[in-house]
Amino acid sequence: MSSRTKIKDIARVAGVSTATVSRALSDSSLVTHATRDKVREAASKLNYRLNVRARNLRIQKSMAVLLVVRNMSNPFYLEIFKGVEAVARAAGYVLLMGNTEDDDDRDIEYFDMLRDGQADGMILMTGKLPADHEVLQTASGMAPIVVALEAVDDCKLAHIQIDNCTAAKQAVNHLVSLGHRRIAHICGPLPEILGRLRLEGYRTAMAEAGLDIPEGYDPVGDYSIHSGKECCRQLFDREDPPTALFVANDEMAFGAIGELRRRGLGVPQDVSVIGFDDLFISESYSPPLTTISQPRMEIGQTAMTMLLDIIGARLTDPKTIEMPTELILRESTGPVIQ
Repeated sequence: MSSRTKIKDIARVAGVSTATVSRALSDSSLVTHATRDKVREAASKLNYRLNVRARNLRIQKSMAVLLVVRNMSNPFYLEIFKGVEAVARAAGYVLLMGNTEDDDDRDIEYFDMLRDGQADGMILMTGKLPADHEVLQTASGMAPIVVALEAVDDCKLAHIQIDNCTAAKQAVNHLVSLGHRRIAHICGPLPEILGRLRLEGYRTAMAEAGLDIPEGYDPVGDYSIHSGKECCRQLFDREDPPTALFVANDEMAFGAIGELRRRGLGVPQDVSVIGFDDLFISESYSPPLTTISQPRMEIGQTAMTMLLDIIGARLTDPKTIEMPTELILRESTGPVIQ
């Protein structure tokens, strides 16, 4: 880092005016993406670093953004955090983590931070919006919020999503193709949209295969390992237990497999199990878990890029981007044994 590097030096290397350099470094909507990238590349080459305090006072921005999640201990968020942080850092922003633990008061505290200017934008992954919060009542344009993965009903905000229903159908169809007929689903929290969509995909796939769903074959968990164990216990205390489980996330799938082992049941010899998320430990779990993969790093990068476009007034209307999913076949699923 060199204190001697000036904006005029960056302008000379980038071949633009000093005004353009200033706009590019402050993420102005008046500068194209290509020019902004060229200026940042020149600034990096010259080891230039902004006087952050002076710049923030001048442009009246905090140059911080919030990533708000349900539970920071959930490894699902790690890759998303890395993707968000990489794009935020390249744009000169600091990334702050918000951990709500499903506490409504803590939700409101993070929205208050956004309202009070302690952050310029938010990537929201809780599926909850505080009713009638001032930050959502913008006079013009959109609130600087991107809702990632956790959809919100009747929400006029930018979204990054996957097709949960179709992904769930793909998981169940795989179990059907292996000959399974008694297929249960350990649901995520209901009536939240994400849990509802995965349940809808399960029910649709079962109906299309001509398979009945016995009452109680869709117990509701909370995405934790413990709830996976408890839901599995309910299913296998029955007189008609399933031969396969589609589980709404990998952590609950790990809990379910642990309960099956406790009962002396093999996976997949006695029961096949499919998860959802493809956590980094799923491939090395015993047995390696068949699961639905989400491109979490790319989701984080895309969400932060969209948030920068909102902050810079380059995106003024709600937009939804759908990211792809993939069924990853591993050793936790196999043909039904009659």
